[in-house]
Amino acid sequence: MLQNIGFIGAGNLAEAVIKGLAAGAERPCIMAADLSKERLGILAAGYGVISGEIEQVVAGSEVVILAVKPKDVAAVLKTLAAFPLQGKLVISVAAGIPLAMLEKGLPGVAVVRVMPNTSCAVLLSMTGMVQGSLAGDKEKQLAEEIFSRVGDVLWVAEDKINAVTAISGSGPAYYYLFSECLAAAGRELGLTEEEAEILVQTTMAGASRMLHLSGKTPARLREDVTSPNGTTYAALQEFEGAGLRNIVLAAAKAAAGRAAEMEKEYS
Repeated sequence: MLQNIGFIGAGNLAEAVIKGLAAGAERPCIMAADLSKERLGILAAGYGVISGEIEQVVAGSEVVILAVKPKDVAAVLKTLAAFPLQGKLVISVAAGIPLAMLEKGLPGVAVVRVMPNTSCAVLLSMTGMVQGSLAGDKEKQLAEEIFSRVGDVLWVAEDKINAVTAISGSGPAYYYLFSECLAAAGRELGLTEEEAEILVQTTMAGASRMLHLSGKTPARLREDVTSPNGTTYAALQEFEGAGLRNIVLAAAKAAAGRAAEMEKEYS
C-alpha cells in the first residue's frame, strides 16, 4: 500500500496524475513543491495536496515524482542530489530526459522513467515505463502500482520511449484536434455550436469505448461502420485522397524526432 508520494512540479501533467491518484479508494498522502504558489493552491484545494519546499517533500515521501519542464530537470537534479535519497524511488515524467542523465545526477538512486498522458485524470492513461539500472523488482512493482491506478502501463526498452511519447504521450492532443475539426465541419454544415459539440463529444466517447472494449482492431471497427458506396465510404475516400495516413505518420515521426532532439539538448 502506498503511503507518501511527493511531486516536484505542479503543472498540468502532475495535476492529471494527482487527480487520478486522489480518486482511488486508498489514496496515498500526496505532497508537492513548485515555484508557483497559485498552482500549489489549486492542488491543495482540489485534491488535498500538502505543499512544501523541495527538501520537505523529499523528506516526507517514499516516492518522488519529477514533474518539471525538461529544461528545468538539470537544476532540479542538482538540488535533489543534496538531500538524502537512499531507499527512495525517483520517477521522472519529463519528456526527452534519458535515464543516463537522471542516474548521473542522482548517483546510487533507483530511477524509473515514465511517459503517461493527461488521461490520468480520468483513470484512462496509457503509461510507457522504463526501468532504470538500479531499480529492482521492488521499485518496478512500486512504480507500476502508482501508474496502474491511473490507467494501463507498458514496460518498454528505453530506445522505444520516444515512440511511446509520439503515440500515447501526445496522442490525446491528436484526438482532440480531430474532434475540434469535426465540430467545425458540423457548424459549416448548419449545426449550432452546441449541437456540433454534443454530437462530436458523444460520438468520440462511444467510438473510444468500442475500441477499448470490443476486442476488435481499429481497421475491423472501421469496416463494420462502412457500407459500400455509402456515406461513410464517401467520407473515408476523402481522407484517403488527402493522404491522411501519411499525415498521421509524419506527425508521429515529428513528435518522436522532437523527443530525440530534447534528449540531446537537455543531456
